[in-house]
Amino acid sequence: MVRKSHEWPKEGELIVATVYKVFNYGAFAKLEEYPDKETFIHISEVSAGWVKNIRDYVRENQKIVARVLRVNPKKGHVDGSLKRIREDQRTKKIQQWKIEQKAEKFLELAAKTLDKNLDAAYEEVGYELMEIFGDIYGAFESSAEKGESTLIEEGINEDWAKAIAEIAIKNISPPEVQITGYMDLQTYSPNGVEIIKGALKSIESDNIQVQTVGAPRYRITVKSPDYIHAEKSLKESTQKVIKLIEKSNGTGEFLRELE
Repeated sequence: MVRKSHEWPKEGELIVATVYKVFNYGAFAKLEEYPDKETFIHISEVSAGWVKNIRDYVRENQKIVARVLRVNPKKGHVDGSLKRIREDQRTKKIQQWKIEQKAEKFLELAAKTLDKNLDAAYEEVGYELMEIFGDIYGAFESSAEKGESTLIEEGINEDWAKAIAEIAIKNISPPEVQITGYMDLQTYSPNGVEIIKGALKSIESDNIQVQTVGAPRYRITVKSPDYIHAEKSLKESTQKVIKLIEKSNGTGEFLRELE
């Protein structure tokens, strides 16, 4: 169960729930993000059209996304609606919930490295991470990219920051961008083909890929965490190749895009 930092959902909020009882007049479902809370979906809120049999729309153990209509703490549940949600909103909410489930697993792993359980993790750092980063996954994503310092700067305990960063780095791939450029290379030396091959090979790496489009044109693809570094790497690598070709009685031209 993914937990929210506040006790009750807000009116208008989208919630994920699991149906546990269906009656002719409506369905009850347990909220996935709010411990010990449930929602009631009246038959009039199941579908925009006339509902002859509610079980044609909801069934026990089904995961649903509902919109909160009213919150009633005295009854211990909220009134929800299935019909007041667009399909794209439903899909997005489920995706977000799945991501937060993954984040909760990461938080539990971090807690274990400190000999603590998930309850302690939420109380000591989980809810605080939600307040700072919007959700727990955002905290892990940030620390995967920038390390524990990004958490410490926000006031997170150093032990927790280190534990979270270690789990994040192991389990979350940093964001990546990809850009492409082209070079026209020619040389008039007897071993010109070998010279061009050697020049291109000198820039190849895990982040830089070279492909032949059709002599004399070659494609250079650069992968990097951001566009600034990608552009810099593309510029430096193509300049290096062109200089090597020019030293060998040849010419080179960089093309940002094909004409």
